Amino acid sequence: MSEIDIRRVDCYVFRAPIDVPVVAAFGAFRDRSVVLVRVEDRDGAFGWGEVWCNFPNFGAEHRVRWLETLLAPRIIDRSFESPESAFVALTAESHVWALQSGEPGAVAQCVAGIDIALWDMVARHRGIPLRHLLSPSALEAVPAYASGINPDGASDTVERARAAGFRNFKLKIGFGENRDLGNMREIADGLADGERFMVDANQAWDLPTAADMVDRMAGLPLTWLEEPLPADRPAEEWRALREASEFALAGGENLRGEEAYRSLVEAGWCRFVQPDVCKWGGVTACRRVARMIADAGLTYCPHFLAGGIGLLASAHLLAAANGDGLLEVDFNANPLREGLATPYPELVDGALTLDDAPGLGVAPDLAAVRDMQVMHVEIS
Repeated sequence: MSEIDIRRVDCYVFRAPIDVPVVAAFGAFRDRSVVLVRVEDRDGAFGWGEVWCNFPNFGAEHRVRWLETLLAPRIIDRSFESPESAFVALTAESHVWALQSGEPGAVAQCVAGIDIALWDMVARHRGIPLRHLLSPSALEAVPAYASGINPDGASDTVERARAAGFRNFKLKIGFGENRDLGNMREIADGLADGERFMVDANQAWDLPTAADMVDRMAGLPLTWLEEPLPADRPAEEWRALREASEFALAGGENLRGEEAYRSLVEAGWCRFVQPDVCKWGGVTACRRVARMIADAGLTYCPHFLAGGIGLLASAHLLAAANGDGLLEVDFNANPLREGLATPYPELVDGALTLDDAPGLGVAPDLAAVRDMQVMHVEIS
């Protein structure tokens, strides 16, 4: 495409009821919500993006109002040279809105969703998979791990994930010492050769608690310990915890801005860096951060726990990075994962396979999820 000239933006909210809440140390998700963005240019080319809205999930409709009233109108009937130029313009033009509203996160998430949709549209128009647009040497499959494993019945969930083809597993912790340690030991005892096991505390501990826990976790075969401290704790605390721990630390999903990631990379405590493409940065900025991570000799492992469009965007970014990172795949039941990304990729030998379809290679089956659509607005 010589330039991008958008004539229409559609925004959707979907909600799916679930029988078992998805729990984390900070709270529970009692249904699943997804915000999608569809952009279309004057020639009918289109692309899909996703906006982070996990917590609190009543914020999904609020993000669509941001898109409808302020952000999407900024790209209608306006030409951009590339998705990157649109991202830069939207980020700059929404800066004061983010300050005035006190909602920099929501604004960044909406910009990220638009950016993903623009990249999908450009790759579709060129007839190539997004990962190959980003890197000619992109991988054709990315190793994945089963995420979102709740503390209740954790070992049984791992067994089901293993039967579904996963070879790597991440447990939610931060629910009390005895419960956490019991789950970790039970899962560790059942690991097969070559399987990897990670844990995520979801910012649950202060430094003394985290230091005590890593001491009690000693000897467990953990690939990483994720977000044991709140993301805004000073680097000195993170370094102190890293020095006290035999485990690698992971984090980064709750950062915004390339400078924040540069500081994280340079701080030296984080081995596995986890930007979320739908939470900040979209494809434009996350690909730059992925390069930064690789240049520092660290591992890029995209964070993701929502719908199918964002998952595929994460997969294409990871494939284009061509490193040894793992793709996070929520193992909890969620029809908005498969239903919003058809044809859904196959998991083979623990890796998500990506085909040669253009763009993200998937699109929502709107008819199949019609009963879960709760909101739709058109901006033109």
